[in-house]
Amino acid sequence: MGLFGYLFVWFTLLLALCLQVMPLPDAWLVWRPDWLGVLLAYWCVATPQRVGVIHGFVLGLLLDLIEGAPLGQNALTLSLLAYLFLLLYQRFRVYSIWQQAVLVFVLLGIGQLVEQWLRTIFGPVSVSLEFLIPALIGALLWPWLFTMMQAVRRRLGIG
Repeated sequence: MGLFGYLFVWFTLLLALCLQVMPLPDAWLVWRPDWLGVLLAYWCVATPQRVGVIHGFVLGLLLDLIEGAPLGQNALTLSLLAYLFLLLYQRFRVYSIWQQAVLVFVLLGIGQLVEQWLRTIFGPVSVSLEFLIPALIGALLWPWLFTMMQAVRRRLGIG
């Protein structure tokens, strides 16, 4: 993957960061997919030798700075998420697209669980299973996002 490939990866990840922090009404925030987690998962599976834990850490720090969250909260979550996808990427590639979506739900759910746990450490937060909705929506978007990103990668000749 050349310079254009690296720039494209960072462009998509920064676009996901923008979607992650896009202002929404409070009632809709629970329905926002974990864009950054899904795109990071895609790149960790598609190009595991190029995208990894460092990408998750840097994007997490940027997300912490933008959201005003305690520094390192999202960095830890996205680093863990990248690590889990890198750990399982060989098995992940063997699964059908729908089995991949289930695994995406499980791993994004683990990331959301860690994020919820960190939020309870830093302040009073009501705990309910609502925090899994972004993981579920991300898993439902996975087949279409994966197919679209694969087609774009082939069209542009990346990696």
